[in-house]
Amino acid sequence: MSTGTASNRPRYAPLAPDPRARAHLLVTDHQDIAEAAFAPGIGLADFPERWDVVAHALVLPEPFGGPGVQHFRSASHLLALLRHRLAAETMGLRLYVTGSEPFVWDAARVAIEAGMGREEMRLFATGKPVRRVSCVHCRTINPGVTTTLVTCAGCGVVLTVRDHFSRVHNAWMGVQCDAEVPGEVPAIEDLSA
Repeated sequence: MSTGTASNRPRYAPLAPDPRARAHLLVTDHQDIAEAAFAPGIGLADFPERWDVVAHALVLPEPFGGPGVQHFRSASHLLALLRHRLAAETMGLRLYVTGSEPFVWDAARVAIEAGMGREEMRLFATGKPVRRVSCVHCRTINPGVTTTLVTCAGCGVVLTVRDHFSRVHNAWMGVQCDAEVPGEVPAIEDLSA
């Protein structure tokens, strides 16, 4: 995608355990945790004993046999439980989040609202690029966008998806594609290209 502007695209580093952590919590919106989410040579077994995994729900440690996984009916249910869990946590927890980009940033927002600092979180987006796009004209959030052009569900304007990501809004910026030259619409590109 070429927009002619500088990118503020999020950069993700593969997950690796923080040796200074007192406890670890892994949250994902996928049933299976992608191997690509971990640093080379690292897997779930490489994390310390105090490791909770939350997969499409919350993953909690089993009393005697390592991490257990609690599955949730939806990502929003998982995030609600995460909010509750983080409200009761103390210093030293490290949060590791992997999954779709919208989910990763939703979980990051929950953590920030609970008082966690950015250095206490490790984020890694996986899967096909699917973006939330915020219309700068009407502020509607358009979910599930996979191409560089999308018609805004709020105002009906055809938007160009800019390479500008807002961590605050968990959305990419969408601007009217033919604002400068009415009727001149660029070719649609796949965002995964």
